[in-house]
Amino acid sequence: MKPSTPKGTRDFSPVEMARRNYIFDTIRGVFHRYGFRQIETPAMENLTTLMGKYGEEGDKLLFKILNSGDWAAKLPEEALQERNSVRLTNMVSEKGLRYDLTVPFARYVVQHRDEITFPFKRYQIQPVWRADRPQKGRYREFYQCDADVVGSDSLLLEAELVEMMDAAFSAFGIDVVIKINNRKVLAGIAETVGEAERITEITVAIDKLDKIGLDGVNRELTERGIAAEAVERLRPVIMLEGTNEEKIATLRGLLAGSETGLKGLEETEEVLRYVAECGMKNRVELDLTLARGLNYYTGAIFEVKATGVEIGSISGGGRYDNLTGVFGLPGVSGVGFSFGADRIYDVLTALDKFPTELSAISRILFTAFDVRGLDFGRAAVRTVRRAGINAEIYPDCAKMKKQMAYANANNIPYVGIIGDEELAAGKVMLKDMATGEQRLLTVDEIISLLKE
Repeated sequence: MKPSTPKGTRDFSPVEMARRNYIFDTIRGVFHRYGFRQIETPAMENLTTLMGKYGEEGDKLLFKILNSGDWAAKLPEEALQERNSVRLTNMVSEKGLRYDLTVPFARYVVQHRDEITFPFKRYQIQPVWRADRPQKGRYREFYQCDADVVGSDSLLLEAELVEMMDAAFSAFGIDVVIKINNRKVLAGIAETVGEAERITEITVAIDKLDKIGLDGVNRELTERGIAAEAVERLRPVIMLEGTNEEKIATLRGLLAGSETGLKGLEETEEVLRYVAECGMKNRVELDLTLARGLNYYTGAIFEVKATGVEIGSISGGGRYDNLTGVFGLPGVSGVGFSFGADRIYDVLTALDKFPTELSAISRILFTAFDVRGLDFGRAAVRTVRRAGINAEIYPDCAKMKKQMAYANANNIPYVGIIGDEELAAGKVMLKDMATGEQRLLTVDEIISLLKE
């Protein structure tokens, strides 16, 4: 039987890994520039940490780990006879693979609170696992790239996160729209149309405007039990257009009777004012149809979409007020966001934005025709490596065609050929694989050229 990976997981080739590392390194560089420090948490957490944090459906998607040892011997006979998989799992499993990076981060903050200086700026780039149904763009194992600041209510942090998104996507050469909204504004809208308790139903429907259009949104709102008068009053909000300033001016009138809504509008104005001072390369747009996990976020909400590519959001996040409350440390406010590494990969591929030299690890391959040449090459490759240049030597005295094919297959830009004439001169024939140009150079001259 041919070996395979488990469903929903992937192997990554050297080329794919070079591209993925380019994404991670670019993101990591932005995180560092803004003062975020890296932490890592274990691949597995105690189920007491994970369970109950993602809702009933989320709990079902947790990969659980069997207890070590002869766990079956410790089970009571009646439990085995009952054949209740949920009860049995609880009895034989105390740990699970992490579902996201947020809950482990909350656990970390509470567990290490005496060692942490607030505000605490952390980032994590690690894999997570979900027992989801695999499909295009959805995997059971995938990476998240999260950055969060906890322990401060300052709206400067929201503005800095928007700056970070702009910096990262500018570095990738991807044009994006950074959308911003506020949970309090949405709550105020629901309040002013007389449906304060139905904010989730309203925003879930509005969020589909791009897919089903205004008529579809109105139909869904009606089906969800929203009064016809409220649906009609929502129309100008849903279809609100213009500049961010024009939208805010209109909203100030619409939300005049909602203290919560006006508070959210004030926060949004402040964030946009800070952002305007930054000289952003990408557009920042106030989008009232943006909802994102309303049960989780309590203030600003962000989402990033690439222009010119039909794909979902490639980054998103927002402000939350009680990250650590579930672990007994209430009142720790935070704001954060996550880059979607897999979607960024797809966008860079679609737009052909990956740097061409990424897959080349070695800058030069030394080749030889015989043992004498191989001995000279071994000394040469050592010297080049000690100069800080990635280099390798073909280990066999194979035909030159085969050695050149190896260089091409691995995108090595230069080949150092060592034959009888080169040995007599104590030099190497350096071939530029892109242009075909050849030059007879000393090893030191090769080092100088490659360092340029």
